Amino acid sequence: MSAQFLILACLSLALVSALLAGVFQSFSDFVMRALATTPAEGGLASMQRINITVMRSWFLAGFMAMVPASLALAIHAIANLDGAVASSIVLAAAIYIPGAFGVTMLGNVPMNNHLAALPVGEASSQDYWQHYLARWTRFNHLRMSACIATAGCYLYAAVLLAGQAA
Repeated sequence: MSAQFLILACLSLALVSALLAGVFQSFSDFVMRALATTPAEGGLASMQRINITVMRSWFLAGFMAMVPASLALAIHAIANLDGAVASSIVLAAAIYIPGAFGVTMLGNVPMNNHLAALPVGEASSQDYWQHYLARWTRFNHLRMSACIATAGCYLYAAVLLAGQAA
């Protein structure tokens, strides 16, 4: 793999990760707070619709593509690179896969699936909604932090690679 391709790959993965972090940050900062101030039926129904809509989004495509792309670049780094560049690329994958993807699959998705099955107007649904708001948002903070750290690792690797190529 050429140095220019590696720089472009690292910058691309940094950009996607930063964009994902921005979406997660938006939910943590104001979307979930706005839904929490809406009557429970409205907030719950809105989140059910958001969870359906996200399944056909560019966000999901980028989120999913980060896993094989990060793995492939980490494997390449282990086999062909050394020093801080290799460490930064491997660290990026080691942060993103469990911190963003893993938390989503093991935390947010099961909660979303449970939420999807709830009838909007029932008291038990409203009780779960209050639990959901707090717990889902905590998981979301983790995903946001993991994406920010991942972007930083890839950006650092790109800067190091560009310095080596100069």
